[in-house]
Amino acid sequence: MTAPATPRKHATVLLVEDDATLGDAFARVLRAAGYEVWLTAKAEEGLEKVKLLRPDAIVVDFRMPLVNGLGFLYRLRSAESAPPIPVAVVTGDTSLDDDVKAQLQELGATLRMKPIMPDELLEMVQGMVAESMTPIEPETPQRTVW
Repeated sequence: MTAPATPRKHATVLLVEDDATLGDAFARVLRAAGYEVWLTAKAEEGLEKVKLLRPDAIVVDFRMPLVNGLGFLYRLRSAESAPPIPVAVVTGDTSLDDDVKAQLQELGATLRMKPIMPDELLEMVQGMVAESMTPIEPETPQRTVW
């Protein structure tokens, strides 16, 4: 008698991208690789999805109307509990100043420049998912008391 197959949990990726064509392309690539993908066009919608889904990784566009990627990241980090969700901020804006780059780094986000090829997207997301699934070691050693 064979054991029943256990359902495999697919890693969940949230895409926050206001360019519908690019968002759909990113989603197709990630779904083809086996990821569960949720796509939103606005930062506020993305933050609501985070509350519902607790994704394993987030890819967010930097330049969006109303709330940009940095604003999204500040709101995400202030609302989430530990451990933080790995985030990649993507942009085609090569003129980001050093202050913005420093803030992104302080908030624990990776900055990637567009265009992003499918294999680069997959590699980036695989790294973030692996990071989110790595157990966090306790700060103090645990002792067993008998």
